[in-house]
Amino acid sequence: MIVATPQNDTYCAVSWRSRPGSFVSLMSLYESNYIRLRSLVPQLESMGGWTISTVSGDCPLHLMIEERSRYTTTLTLTYLFDAAEEGMPALRDPDLQIRVYHDARLAEVQSCARWHRHEVLESIRSECARALGDRWLRNMMLNKWLDYCVERGHHFPVSSLPPGLPASGTAEVL
Repeated sequence: MIVATPQNDTYCAVSWRSRPGSFVSLMSLYESNYIRLRSLVPQLESMGGWTISTVSGDCPLHLMIEERSRYTTTLTLTYLFDAAEEGMPALRDPDLQIRVYHDARLAEVQSCARWHRHEVLESIRSECARALGDRWLRNMMLNKWLDYCVERGHHFPVSSLPPGLPASGTAEVL
């Protein structure tokens, strides 16, 4: 049975905005994250390796498929910034590892950098940290960042592959 994925989170059964911090609202937040992630990466099942979305006026957005199984995909979503000092590796921020549960249609942040070096991301983290647990905090940050990325125009379509790459390839392989 094929069921269409809602195009926005207004169709979530329980709004995560109604009772922040409860288990039900956390699951609804995961559902909202899934919907927003699918807006950014509509062909997630066909993606592989490392892919970059580049839009005017924003940093390149990097997506790396870390692990794939029948019902889940684990990926990393991040910006890469030049190192502050010569010889140091590029800075990854916010460097979120996300597990997508395809059968349940949920997306959960598994891990992220504890302290964000980007001022806006840190302000979101600081506002939420006072009253909410770590899972809520990480997933709220993902929810807001996915919304931001889609608004900026980021997109990871499989159809944008360079000629000659198979459908399971990536738009830009590093």
